[in-house]
Amino acid sequence: MKKSLGKKPLAFPTPVWLVGTYDKEGKPNVMTVAWGGICCSKPVCINVSLRKETYTYDSIIERKAFTVSIPSDKHVKEADYFGIATGRKTDKFAVTGLTPVRSELVDAPYVNEFPLVLECQMTHKVEIGLHTLFIGEIMDIKAEESVLDEEGHLDINNASPILYAPGTRTYHGIGKTLGKAFSIGKEIQGFENKS
Repeated sequence: MKKSLGKKPLAFPTPVWLVGTYDKEGKPNVMTVAWGGICCSKPVCINVSLRKETYTYDSIIERKAFTVSIPSDKHVKEADYFGIATGRKTDKFAVTGLTPVRSELVDAPYVNEFPLVLECQMTHKVEIGLHTLFIGEIMDIKAEESVLDEEGHLDINNASPILYAPGTRTYHGIGKTLGKAFSIGKEIQGFENKS
């Protein structure tokens, strides 16, 4: 029997993403977000949700651009720090020793040491309530060769992204592979392609 947990922002999994922006003076900043995901395949877009009082919020509005740097599990401490420190008072890159890199495609920085980066041009801003949903068209994805498989595709095991559990406020790594998408379901008796 299922137990009601009430109305809460709980869903599994949520990503650990670092949203990169420049402030009005051009200082690079990143903040950790968990409210985000792919929201469109054509044009290819992602979304991130931020509270208005965050330092990053005004920077996205000002620059109309942001990056998403996806850390591997070896940078879990830095990823957490980027979410609990404020860019208004701290140079997060200087404190962590990580390196900001200026995107060549959008007006935003990314974290050099993280294996996967999405460079986004802001296309929409939707006021929802406590959070504002920013939609960004992905202009390019940059990936370290170490996170690609033999065929040049992203390999989730090699990338070792961090997942966040909102209810318990804990970070988690990636588990075992369960099967091939758009394939394993065909093993169910009576499957017929309905596309």
